Amino acid sequence: MAKSDKDLEIKGKESEKKEKKEKGKKPGFFARIGIRLKETFSELKRVTWPTLPKALKSTGIVLAFVAVFLVIITAVNIGFTELLQLLTDLGTGA
Repeated sequence: MAKSDKDLEIKGKESEKKEKKEKGKKPGFFARIGIRLKETFSELKRVTWPTLPKALKSTGIVLAFVAVFLVIITAVNIGFTELLQLLTDLGTGA
C-alpha cells in the first residue's frame, strides 16, 4: 500500500509540473497579435471622440501655429543666409 501512495505522489508532482509549464507557456505569435487587436478594438469603443466642430476648430488652431512657426523659421533662415553672404563677401574683399 505504501508503494502505491508513493506512485500517486510522484504522478501528482509530475502533473503539477506539466500544469506549471503549460501555464507559463506563451501563446503563439499570431495568437498574441489576435489578443492585442481584440484589446485595441475594445479600448477604442470606450474612447470619447470629439464632435466635428471641435475637431475642425482644433485642426484650425494647429494649422495656424504651423503657419506662424513657418514664417518665423523662414525669417530666421533668410537672416542667417544674408549674414553668411555678408561675411563671405567681407572675406573675399569684394
